[in-house]
Amino acid sequence: MSSTRPHTAEEKLADAKKQLSLPPIVVICGSTRFMPEMSEADVRETVAGKIVVKPGCDMKSSHELWSDPVAAEALKVRLDDLHRAKIRLADEVLVVGDYIGDSTRAEIGYARSLGKPVRFTHPEVDPDA
Repeated sequence: MSSTRPHTAEEKLADAKKQLSLPPIVVICGSTRFMPEMSEADVRETVAGKIVVKPGCDMKSSHELWSDPVAAEALKVRLDDLHRAKIRLADEVLVVGDYIGDSTRAEIGYARSLGKPVRFTHPEVDPDA
Protein backbone atom coordinates (compact mmCIF):
# COMPACT_ATOMS: atom_id res chain seq x y z
CA MET A 1 0.00 0.00 0.00
CA SER A 2 1.54 3.32 -1.04
CA SER A 3 1.26 6.41 1.07
CA THR A 4 0.29 9.76 -0.43
CA ARG A 5 1.32 11.66 2.70
CA PRO A 6 4.05 14.26 2.23
CA HIS A 7 7.47 13.16 3.42
CA THR A 8 9.81 16.14 3.21
CA ALA A 9 9.41 19.35 5.15
CA GLU A 10 8.86 21.15 1.83
CA GLU A 11 6.09 18.73 0.86
CA LYS A 12 4.48 19.11 4.28
CA LEU A 13 4.59 22.91 3.97
CA ALA A 14 3.06 22.79 0.48
CA ASP A 15 0.35 20.44 1.75
CA ALA A 16 -0.41 22.71 4.73
CA LYS A 17 -0.66 25.76 2.45
CA LYS A 18 -3.07 23.84 0.22
CA GLN A 19 -5.19 22.69 3.18
CA LEU A 20 -5.35 26.26 4.48
CA SER A 21 -6.29 27.55 1.00
CA LEU A 22 -3.52 30.12 1.21
CA PRO A 23 -2.94 32.37 -1.76
CA PRO A 24 0.51 32.27 -3.35
CA ILE A 25 3.30 33.71 -1.21
CA VAL A 26 5.88 35.90 -2.94
CA VAL A 27 9.11 37.06 -1.32
CA ILE A 28 10.65 40.28 -2.53
CA CYS A 29 14.44 40.31 -2.85
CA GLY A 30 16.84 43.01 -3.91
CA SER A 31 19.19 45.65 -2.67
CA THR A 32 17.76 47.74 0.16
CA ARG A 33 18.59 50.79 -1.96
CA PHE A 34 15.34 49.82 -3.71
CA MET A 35 13.12 49.92 -0.60
CA PRO A 36 10.64 52.38 -2.22
CA GLU A 37 10.41 50.11 -5.28
CA MET A 38 9.94 47.10 -2.97
CA SER A 39 7.03 48.88 -1.29
CA GLU A 40 5.46 49.51 -4.70
CA ALA A 41 5.99 45.88 -5.69
CA ASP A 42 4.38 44.87 -2.37
CA VAL A 43 1.27 46.88 -3.25
CA ARG A 44 1.05 45.45 -6.77
CA GLU A 45 1.57 41.84 -5.65
CA THR A 46 -0.95 42.28 -2.82
CA VAL A 47 -3.55 43.69 -5.21
CA ALA A 48 -2.86 40.65 -7.42
CA GLY A 49 -3.96 38.47 -4.50
CA LYS A 50 -0.61 37.32 -3.15
CA ILE A 51 0.81 37.26 0.36
CA VAL A 52 3.99 39.34 0.29
CA VAL A 53 7.08 39.07 2.48
CA LYS A 54 10.06 41.36 2.03
CA PRO A 55 13.06 42.78 3.84
CA GLY A 56 11.90 44.52 6.99
CA CYS A 57 15.09 46.45 7.79
CA ASP A 58 17.15 48.81 5.71
CA MET A 59 20.50 48.69 7.42
CA LYS A 60 21.84 51.34 5.03
CA SER A 61 19.61 53.84 6.84
CA SER A 62 20.67 54.89 10.31
CA HIS A 63 18.81 53.36 13.24
CA GLU A 64 19.65 52.84 16.89
CA LEU A 65 19.23 49.06 16.54
CA TRP A 66 22.26 48.80 14.26
CA SER A 67 24.27 51.87 15.24
CA ASP A 68 26.96 49.76 16.94
CA PRO A 69 29.15 48.20 14.20
CA VAL A 70 29.71 44.93 16.09
CA ALA A 71 26.00 44.52 16.83
CA ALA A 72 25.18 45.51 13.24
CA GLU A 73 27.37 42.74 11.83
CA ALA A 74 25.67 40.13 14.04
CA LEU A 75 22.26 41.52 13.10
CA LYS A 76 23.11 41.31 9.38
CA VAL A 77 23.87 37.59 9.78
CA ARG A 78 20.53 37.05 11.57
CA LEU A 79 18.61 39.05 8.96
CA ASP A 80 20.24 37.07 6.13
CA ASP A 81 19.13 33.84 7.84
CA LEU A 82 15.64 35.26 8.29
CA HIS A 83 15.45 36.22 4.61
CA ARG A 84 16.48 32.70 3.56
CA ALA A 85 13.61 31.43 5.74
CA LYS A 86 11.27 33.79 3.88
CA ILE A 87 12.53 32.31 0.60
CA ARG A 88 11.82 28.79 1.87
CA LEU A 89 8.31 29.85 2.89
CA ALA A 90 7.53 31.54 -0.42
CA ASP A 91 6.12 30.01 -3.56
CA GLU A 92 8.02 32.44 -5.78
CA VAL A 93 10.63 35.19 -5.65
CA LEU A 94 10.39 38.69 -7.12
CA VAL A 95 13.71 40.48 -7.52
CA VAL A 96 13.26 44.25 -7.50
CA GLY A 97 15.64 46.76 -9.03
CA ASP A 98 18.07 47.16 -11.87
CA TYR A 99 21.14 46.12 -9.86
CA ILE A 100 22.11 42.72 -8.43
CA GLY A 101 24.72 42.75 -5.67
CA ASP A 102 26.39 39.81 -3.99
CA SER A 103 23.65 39.30 -1.37
CA THR A 104 20.84 39.37 -3.92
CA ARG A 105 22.81 37.09 -6.26
CA ALA A 106 23.17 34.62 -3.37
CA GLU A 107 19.42 34.84 -2.65
CA ILE A 108 18.61 34.14 -6.31
CA GLY A 109 20.94 31.14 -6.30
CA TYR A 110 19.40 29.87 -3.08
CA ALA A 111 15.85 30.25 -4.40
CA ARG A 112 16.72 28.48 -7.64
CA SER A 113 18.46 25.67 -5.73
CA LEU A 114 15.12 25.12 -3.99
CA GLY A 115 13.25 25.11 -7.30
CA LYS A 116 11.48 28.42 -6.62
CA PRO A 117 10.42 30.44 -9.66
CA VAL A 118 12.27 33.77 -9.81
CA ARG A 119 10.85 36.85 -11.53
CA PHE A 120 12.58 40.20 -12.06
CA THR A 121 11.25 43.74 -12.33
CA HIS A 122 14.25 44.25 -14.62
CA PRO A 123 14.81 40.89 -16.40
CA GLU A 124 18.04 42.13 -17.97
CA VAL A 125 19.80 41.82 -14.58
CA ASP A 126 19.04 38.09 -14.24
CA PRO A 127 22.47 36.56 -13.65
CA ASP A 128 21.40 33.43 -15.51
CA ALA A 129 19.84 35.21 -18.50
